Amino acid sequence: MIKKGGIYIILAVITLVIFMALEYNKPKEVNWFPSFATHHKIPYGTKVLNDLMEQRFGDKMIPVFRPPYEYLKQNDSISGTYFLLNNDLKLDKTEVEELLEWTAKGNTLFLAGSSFGQSLPDELEFETRILYSDDIQHNFYMQLVNPHIKTDEPIIFSKKSNFSYFHKIDTLKTTVLGVIDNFETISVKNANVIKQNYGKGTIILSTFPIAFTNYFILENNNNTNHTSGLLSYLDNSKNIYVDNHHKTGKTFYTSPMRIFLSAKELKWAYYIVLIGVLFYVFFEGKRKQRAIPIVTPLKNQTLAFTRTIADMYYEKSRQKEITEHKINFFMEYIRSKFYVNTLEKNDDFYNSIAARSFHTKDEVKELFSYIEQLTNQPNITNEELKKLNTTIEEFKVKANGRK
Repeated sequence: MIKKGGIYIILAVITLVIFMALEYNKPKEVNWFPSFATHHKIPYGTKVLNDLMEQRFGDKMIPVFRPPYEYLKQNDSISGTYFLLNNDLKLDKTEVEELLEWTAKGNTLFLAGSSFGQSLPDELEFETRILYSDDIQHNFYMQLVNPHIKTDEPIIFSKKSNFSYFHKIDTLKTTVLGVIDNFETISVKNANVIKQNYGKGTIILSTFPIAFTNYFILENNNNTNHTSGLLSYLDNSKNIYVDNHHKTGKTFYTSPMRIFLSAKELKWAYYIVLIGVLFYVFFEGKRKQRAIPIVTPLKNQTLAFTRTIADMYYEKSRQKEITEHKINFFMEYIRSKFYVNTLEKNDDFYNSIAARSFHTKDEVKELFSYIEQLTNQPNITNEELKKLNTTIEEFKVKANGRK
């Protein structure tokens, strides 16, 4: 016969299996997190771009997982293109200075981000603004300027309600490579991809990093051609260093438990198991718990017995015997507490007791003289017995470090 605890466990397991099956078979929600990481296959990851660049550039494409400043400092002799892509490219000042110094030597710097922070120098002479869509569907239309690579029809993108564009540029030293507008005719040439010469090198800036994501590239062939057109500005005769450090969704170390809880189905399965265990422990423990009987401990009658005997001695005027018992108990106290021999009472004896009991030698000698006096007396009065008891108790209190 199955016990109730076993039935609870079986029901919990069946419920868990049914729940996990339902969760596994339900349609998964699309993850629109702007990762831009090369290993992510989600819409806004760049796994497709990474594969496309590997096919086009081969071993010329070199992934970089360290900060640009650190990488260029340790590899100052390299040349080619440094490719940085992220939703927001917020580089610090030292990184920008190192990248621009490297670019000025005759290299290419490609930056793609919806914003660039405040780190880019004023000498590039550009300002960005937000372009809002005027229609309900939030459509944006983009096209490359170069007639050899631009598509016949503008690229339509409708997943966001606003994008950045270059509001102010120096037309004398800036070349517009791509434009964006919220009208299909692209009547206003809002530049979203530009190129500038910097020293002996070139800087390419794009405010539309989504053009390099999985979703954009795979949506239709025109989008793929648009992205390929942007990549055509990279010099495939030299190395292309693809940054993997400045990524919103870059890899980082996580514990096994965090990886386990990152999946919604596994996380809820874990929580349900914990709740089931708590219910089992609560109800099973409550069912098996028994009342603990209260056992009254035996009373210590030693003190009462001692008081009874003392009263008998006192009422029968046997003060001498009480005094002898009192003195014997006190001598045992001296031997056990101070570890001295009480048979011979000389100066060494008095000095040892005085040094260990916070008393003077005279006080100790006076106490033991009184004890010797009572020992030699044939009869003891009540007053003498009370004085002996008081003197001994006061000695003990002081010997224990109390005043």
